[in-house]
Amino acid sequence: MSEELYNQIDGHLRVLKFKGMIPMYRELSARAAAGNLLYEEYLALLLEEEVKRKTEVSVKTKIQLSRLPYQKTLEEFEFSFQPALKEKEVIKLSSLDFIEQKENVLFLGPPGVGKTHLAVGLAMKACMARYRVLFTTAQKLIEELVLSKRDGSIMEKLMAYSRLHLLIIDELGYMPITREQANLLFQLISIRYEKGSIILTSNYNFDEWGKVFDDNVVASAIIDRLVHHANVFYITGGSYRLKNKLKKAK
Repeated sequence: MSEELYNQIDGHLRVLKFKGMIPMYRELSARAAAGNLLYEEYLALLLEEEVKRKTEVSVKTKIQLSRLPYQKTLEEFEFSFQPALKEKEVIKLSSLDFIEQKENVLFLGPPGVGKTHLAVGLAMKACMARYRVLFTTAQKLIEELVLSKRDGSIMEKLMAYSRLHLLIIDELGYMPITREQANLLFQLISIRYEKGSIILTSNYNFDEWGKVFDDNVVASAIIDRLVHHANVFYITGGSYRLKNKLKKAK
């Protein structure tokens, strides 16, 4: 095949946005000729490379848009350090059926036990499956909702959150929440109720949420909607951060 024809093919592939084929089709055409591949087999190989590239780009974009604080997988989680945590039930969530069924996942326990790591691990699985995912701390989420209420864009903000397949709310309870903020959070959870999944982490058990929200009624209403279709995990083990510091001190 002449260089002129190669350049023509390159140009067509760029116009069609089949960029994954450009570095591969010359090599594959040589392999096809040597292996006496059928035209259909050669085309299948080319399309496979393009699908692979588009999938990789899509996953990378999903991860970037998710705003994850770091990238860690469930496979990296040390379940042996948290024997009270039901490993099989957590791993079962990797199927992402909970997202399809619009269920929530709640990780409750003291600081340092790996709640955020578990949330991030599931978020990574969801991104790789090309779901729309967003990670935020409870404090940042509440701040955004308050600002949206003040500038009159609260409904737009709530609708934007409602379109996510998976919303991760991390560290609920680390900062005090006023009644106004609690009501805004309630609106968000209500608009996602049975329409989209939430993964939430908190260092407080449900019976302490009245103190977190300074309003037992709102706390009960939020708990009711979160728990109705939820997988709840109580983590009672030691702190990973403390464990690592003790290792270094030896």
